[in-house]
Amino acid sequence: MPNNYSNNILMMKMSLFILYPLIMLILLAFPTSSTSSFNVLMGFGAKPNGLTDSTEAFLRAWEAACASTHDTLIYVPKGRYLLRPLVFKGPCKSPHITFRIDGTLVAPQDYRVLGRAQNWLNFQRVTGVSIVGGALDAKGPALWACKANSAKSCPSGATTLSITYSKDIKITGLLSLNSQMFHIVINHCENVEMRGVRIIAHRDSPNTDGIHVQLSKNVAIFNSAIGTGDDCVSIGPGTQNLWIERMACGPGHGISIGSLAKDMNEEGVQNVTVKQVVFTGTQNGIRIKSWAKPSKGFVESVHFSNIVMRNVQNPIIIDQNYCPSHVNCPDHASGIKIKDITYENIKGTSATTIATKFDCSPGNPCSGIRLEDVNLTFQNKPAQSLCANAKGISFGTVLPNSCLSN
Repeated sequence: MPNNYSNNILMMKMSLFILYPLIMLILLAFPTSSTSSFNVLMGFGAKPNGLTDSTEAFLRAWEAACASTHDTLIYVPKGRYLLRPLVFKGPCKSPHITFRIDGTLVAPQDYRVLGRAQNWLNFQRVTGVSIVGGALDAKGPALWACKANSAKSCPSGATTLSITYSKDIKITGLLSLNSQMFHIVINHCENVEMRGVRIIAHRDSPNTDGIHVQLSKNVAIFNSAIGTGDDCVSIGPGTQNLWIERMACGPGHGISIGSLAKDMNEEGVQNVTVKQVVFTGTQNGIRIKSWAKPSKGFVESVHFSNIVMRNVQNPIIIDQNYCPSHVNCPDHASGIKIKDITYENIKGTSATTIATKFDCSPGNPCSGIRLEDVNLTFQNKPAQSLCANAKGISFGTVLPNSCLSN
């Protein structure tokens, strides 16, 4: 019996050894899935020297990937690639396109090339696109300097990365440097996930919002670090189901819903969660802002939790009389209806005496505000709170003391 058993095992091993090459040939001939790969250097003519214009090479690689019926990979090897404004248009035949960037995409030295365009890199009407790795260097300081000198000839500037009318988008491990204006804009999109995004611009750079979301739903931002001259994240009208978790914000203006009430028929903002965020030296922490103008817009079902403030000027603020220039400010009551806003486990230090401020509309008072376990101090002393037209309740330890009315 043992001899027969050993012989059978030996025969099985020999059979597998003989059949293995045939099995591999069959698997290769009939793959369960396939991916077409397009290298911007090979066959498309991109140059990684940062001096030669590679715009057309990137567009040709996109067109080839977009026309494929397989999953596709556009590969950008290490190096610096000079790109003018370009649009990656869909819809595409490929069900999933991955932009793998191991290099840096750089803008032209002349800031007017981008400055006169609305966007630098623009993805329009695409589905199933992933942007992985890489750096985007928009060379914004030259335009910032132009604006700082009040030169009338300065162009308005471009958004670095714009995703519009698209769905099922993933952005992972991307670095955005020195955008002329907004770094990343998500507009009219659905199902967008961003992970490990880093955004850097000088604290005095104008209008360099890190991530702006508007007219979009099911957007999630995880494990990111943003330091700019404006909002780390700005949340515009029509945003639904936004999730922000584990973020470092600073410098900048904090995380802002608004400004709202720019238009009468503005869409509302709802179901926003912001958790595990650290604000360092920012102008604001968590903010909701609207102009004092008539509007049908609203903000509801917002949850801020597990947040640390480090020397933040306005840690918690609702401002329905927003008018940053204080010139020709509207004198109406804001039409934005704000309700069901929760602040839970908010701790740290305020750079001003007023750590909690709810300046709500007399025509549409804020309602359903909930404060739970809030502890904010100013110079190691109790801070203060300020309320106008704000209704809500508090639980646990709340410092500064709640000024909400029932």
